[in-house]
Amino acid sequence: MQKTKVAIVGMGTVGSGVARLLLDHGDRTARHAGRVLWLEKAVVRDLNKARAAALPEGVLTDDLSEVLNDPEIKVVAQLVGGLEPARTIMLQLLEAGKDIVTANKALLAEHGPELFERARDLGRSIAFEASVAGGIPIITNISQCLSANQTQSLEGILNGTSNFIVTQMDVQGMAYEQAVKLAQEKGYAEADPTMDVDGTDAAQKLAILAHLAFGAHANWADIPRVGIDQLDPADLRFARELGYRIKLLATAHLDEAGLELHVAPTLVRAGTPLAEVQDAFNAVRVVGDAVGPVFYHGLGAGQMPTASAVVADIIDTAVGRTRLTFQTLELFSPVGPPRVRLRSFDELPGRFYLRLHVDDSPGVLGQITSALGQNNVSIASVIQHEPESSADRNTVPLVVMTHEAPEGAARRAADEIESLAGVRGKVVRLRVKA
Repeated sequence: MQKTKVAIVGMGTVGSGVARLLLDHGDRTARHAGRVLWLEKAVVRDLNKARAAALPEGVLTDDLSEVLNDPEIKVVAQLVGGLEPARTIMLQLLEAGKDIVTANKALLAEHGPELFERARDLGRSIAFEASVAGGIPIITNISQCLSANQTQSLEGILNGTSNFIVTQMDVQGMAYEQAVKLAQEKGYAEADPTMDVDGTDAAQKLAILAHLAFGAHANWADIPRVGIDQLDPADLRFARELGYRIKLLATAHLDEAGLELHVAPTLVRAGTPLAEVQDAFNAVRVVGDAVGPVFYHGLGAGQMPTASAVVADIIDTAVGRTRLTFQTLELFSPVGPPRVRLRSFDELPGRFYLRLHVDDSPGVLGQITSALGQNNVSIASVIQHEPESSADRNTVPLVVMTHEAPEGAARRAADEIESLAGVRGKVVRLRVKA
């Protein structure tokens, strides 16, 4: 059987999983690829570091030139994280005539146009299924399987770490710090979980999906984003009382006014598929004008789910399918105007959840409704509980659910409410999924 030599650059968690699939299941990959996928080299920084995969003698190296200078190595899984040296390594591999498979969503979100254009100039390809939602084949489905559709909306839980943390807070009643620690112990969260919990990771993935689905040229850093790091257990309790669950939701919605993009903790109606996504799972709901709603659900991170997507890309690249679609789709092309207009965040319509603490005295609620009314924000419902403890007997929690209003109007109303004499502390404002 024909042999295609493959290399891995970066033998961390995902790289080790890729090596295990190639070495332990060569018969399976050969059956799908119609050729043997032969792991020729695995490039690492530290040869003495313990590996999660047992490699044959002579495969492991700390010299990238052994890959660059070997013309028989056709496909490289570039699994180095971050921006540098990942960007430089990818350019070197492309210049050396290699087709690339990557899981690095940060690199694509930041340098996609440059890297993809260089690959096209050189007649090479970049496959990146594993960059978004781990083992869920969302890249292929949006860019190929749903290509007969105009995508109308896309909503996703794209960060398994955040979803795990919120699940522990919601279902187990854990404090935020305790849930983060558990996520770290289970390997879902890094020692510094900032990019997961502040919405950055989800925004980078949303930028990639928005480009595929809508042709949007959106810099991930410009996508409005709020993370879960300020989420209060009280909001999870009130959401349940109102019949909702809170999820860190990445949203893209297209209408005549343009494309809506944002990432934020959002109240999602309990019992709906997105609301019931638990722990480290990801999910994406896509609505196409021909196919209607389609729902994808699975593990969005972890060694083997991500490795599964990488190896599938290696197979497609070795067979030649990736090169055909890569050249045809012209993904991340910097040439030509974007197909859609990105809407201003302030003009985006939505329903809102407001939580605040107020003095338990006459007239306060009237002042709050007046501030909302002056900003054309209509109230759908109000919950006011008894004081939460004897120490807080003079203040009570108040929750307001609004009808649809522009984001800017809701923000201005919340700012005015915060300034009222009878309101204590900040107003928590969350979006509500329609």
